[in-house]
Amino acid sequence: MTPLRCYTPYYRVSTQKQGISGLGLEAQQAAVRAFIADPAQLLTEYVEIESGKKNQRPQLLAALAEARRVGSTLLIAKLDRLSRNASFILALRDSGVDFVCCDMPDANTLTVGLFAVLAQHER
Repeated sequence: MTPLRCYTPYYRVSTQKQGISGLGLEAQQAAVRAFIADPAQLLTEYVEIESGKKNQRPQLLAALAEARRVGSTLLIAKLDRLSRNASFILALRDSGVDFVCCDMPDANTLTVGLFAVLAQHER
């Protein structure tokens, strides 16, 4: 039997208002719950209220460190919740930390690169 893959969820909203309302967070958490077959696969959740423009986000850095430490996969509801900075996403893609986006779980290095550029353009 193959062991279950473990995930470190990371959620981000851009404004304090979104964080307080829970609306943006609730949608992301629902996407993660729908994506995961067994809740036991989810490790510590990391939540951040910060602009996607900023690359230095304490909770994201903590989530990445945890994923490296335990060998889990960083799990994001949507790629644009990770960042809207293409070079940041591409650097993460090349960093050795595996990550998956619930909205495009079959993405590969090419599609992640394309969507990263689109997310930056939308910003």
